[in-house]
Amino acid sequence: MMQKKSLKMILLLLFMSSGIYAQEKERPELSVQQIMQDPKIWIGTAPSGLEWAEDGRNLFFYWNPKKAAGDSLYKINLRSRKIMEAEPAEEQFIMAREVDTDPSGRRKLYILKGQLFERDLKSNRRHMLYQTLNSISSAKYDKEGQDILFVQDDNLFKLHRPTAALEQLTDFRAGKAKEEPTPKKQDQWLEQDQLANFEVLRQRKERREQEEAYEKMQEPSKPLTIYTGESQVNDISISPDERFITYQLTDEEDNNSTEVPDYVTESGYTEMLQARPKVGHEQMQVEFGIYDRQLDTTYVLEEEDLPGLDKLPEFANEYKKEFERLQEVIVHGPLYPENGANKALIEIRSLDNKDRWIALLDLETGKPKVLDHQRDEAWIGGPGIDWLFSMGEMGWMPDGQKVWFQSEESGYSHLYTADIQNGKKEQLTSGKFEIYEPQLSEDGKSWYFHANKVHPGERHFYRMPAKGGEVVQLTEMEGRNDVVLSPDEKTLAILHSFANRPPEIYIKPAKAGVAAEKVTESLTEEWKAYPWREPEFITFTASDGTEVPARLYQPEGGSEGKPAVVFVHGAGYLQNAHKWWSSYFREYMFHNLLVDKGYTVLDIDYRGSAGYGRDWRTAIYRHMGGKDLSDQVDGAKWLVEELGADPENLGIYGGSYGGFITLMAMFTQPEVFESGAALRSVTDWAHYNHPYTSNILNEPYADSLAYARSSPIYFAEGLEGNLLIAHGMIDTNVHFQDVVRLSQRLIELGKENWELAVYPLEGHGFVEPSSWTDEYSRILKLFEETLKDKAPVPEEGSN
Repeated sequence: MMQKKSLKMILLLLFMSSGIYAQEKERPELSVQQIMQDPKIWIGTAPSGLEWAEDGRNLFFYWNPKKAAGDSLYKINLRSRKIMEAEPAEEQFIMAREVDTDPSGRRKLYILKGQLFERDLKSNRRHMLYQTLNSISSAKYDKEGQDILFVQDDNLFKLHRPTAALEQLTDFRAGKAKEEPTPKKQDQWLEQDQLANFEVLRQRKERREQEEAYEKMQEPSKPLTIYTGESQVNDISISPDERFITYQLTDEEDNNSTEVPDYVTESGYTEMLQARPKVGHEQMQVEFGIYDRQLDTTYVLEEEDLPGLDKLPEFANEYKKEFERLQEVIVHGPLYPENGANKALIEIRSLDNKDRWIALLDLETGKPKVLDHQRDEAWIGGPGIDWLFSMGEMGWMPDGQKVWFQSEESGYSHLYTADIQNGKKEQLTSGKFEIYEPQLSEDGKSWYFHANKVHPGERHFYRMPAKGGEVVQLTEMEGRNDVVLSPDEKTLAILHSFANRPPEIYIKPAKAGVAAEKVTESLTEEWKAYPWREPEFITFTASDGTEVPARLYQPEGGSEGKPAVVFVHGAGYLQNAHKWWSSYFREYMFHNLLVDKGYTVLDIDYRGSAGYGRDWRTAIYRHMGGKDLSDQVDGAKWLVEELGADPENLGIYGGSYGGFITLMAMFTQPEVFESGAALRSVTDWAHYNHPYTSNILNEPYADSLAYARSSPIYFAEGLEGNLLIAHGMIDTNVHFQDVVRLSQRLIELGKENWELAVYPLEGHGFVEPSSWTDEYSRILKLFEETLKDKAPVPEEGSN
């Protein structure tokens, strides 16, 4: 009996193995040229830019099912689910930028190409209010909804709707006020003597002065002239009672910008492209001004008493030299409550981005009342908090007595409120997950937000009471769900994708437990003919005990004794080991090709990546090439120890930040990685931009130790394996100069096992399929020639 069972089992295993073999034989063969061709022809174009019509009957989006040169506007009828191209008038409506709704909720204000117009929501009719050849911005209704305030040509204007009368409320002028020359003492004496001796002269002067005073009284009132020197006026805003106007004066420092030569041009001559200066350059000076129209005077924000602004950063303790913290700030706002009260909410950031203050601004004095102070010895950041030069997610609660904002105080970005009277702070959401794009419902009773609550690599849409409480998950599909809520908040339009499926539109009621309906299909039959792999979402334990998330791609039969490649995503603060369609879709397809050829691929969300909280985000502070690199090394060791990958045949590759990590790996971990491809790589952080680099490494002249241990150019002597460097010559982000300097260093060190591929017509992100094909053909060639065991060389004298 046992023998019969064993025989059956053997036959079953043979059948299964032959089935697997047949399946492998049936899998279409991928080529680099195929996967790097124009994605809209090869893959199809996913829908984007979802926006509801105001009546909620149609959902508009951009799409390209016809494989045209550019995307077109389409619409889905909510009732019939019918998809059709939008009319030109509808496209104009979508292109118009909605800027405000009047207090009655009956009209909406729009800006389109210098036109200011409004739509009556009941009749759905639109009419133009104002047209100019100049740009218009920041338009809004006044608190009664009768007049419209807008910025044009760096000045604030008021349009009276019933009469179409236009009033200028500010008079910002470049340059300096003209100084009247001071009369000489002798001239003053002569004038006084003349007037004392001649009665007619005295009478004429008095009449002239009376006439001038009368004419001035008859002139319409003019705003105070504010001279801006060489500064640029930004962010002009007016208080609800129209007494106070706030503004920013930005003074750009005259820094040395970088010139990037463009050799292959239409003219035939080399042309110079202007690019950003390097980290550590002089920063812009930003002054936050207040114009009191009632007192006809101006003053600036008082920042001297901000708590913590005078505190030196901790890294200064490592240096014996004197440190003086630059006590400059940038102010964002103000935001005013919906009830029209004169309460100004502002966000203040220190210029070194280590302090953030959320405050109420006393408009009469210019003094801020701090509601929340956040300090990070690394740098302020995280979802909803944003970078230094843009305002974080925040606003007023419906009662006008509390403000809301996002903070990483708990270690993850969550929702908070603060009472403006007593400063009491409440945390509305909590847990080891992050909040994205919070918004209050129209009635102010609920929150809607996206969050990675289920899994760091999943994004869902949630509803929660405005005061906090039960969080209800409204989407169920695994992967990423980017939701646009219908105007009546009853329907969700979802742009959903999974790891092996690009985004498509789904629609469902705004209720939990109800399935979503797919309404678009964008993929080509050619692309769907290949069974694209769903990566395994795994974690491995790093050398410091931390669980590190990753995507794993394995060939049939496992990884035992086979070569393996570690992929390093770019941008540093970016997430890629997630469950949705990656922005690195070309690399995803390349990984499928590698797996077909017997490679195992590991794609790691190393320390510094997005999606895992504050400590993960800042783990690279003052040492890029530290924890972010050790995570790659630990991942490679995990491939060997847990999956049995060949330790002698491990490769690594990546672009931008991934290229930087690849260089650090090849220079400092030669015993781990046999070969690497570094694409558009930063080779010396002292040559990268200021906003990104100074956050992580401070400034080169202040924290030279951080730059010395973080820049690959200082470790080039460690190269032992096989290195491919590829770079676009007109890259205005990571300049071509980076790899030119590194090349010279490698030449001087006598290194021979490296090559440089240059792309004369490509910038940081490649555009041409031919360039993508060439670059990835070289990567594949590198791995095929160096990571696969060669036949042994016969011994001398053998047959």
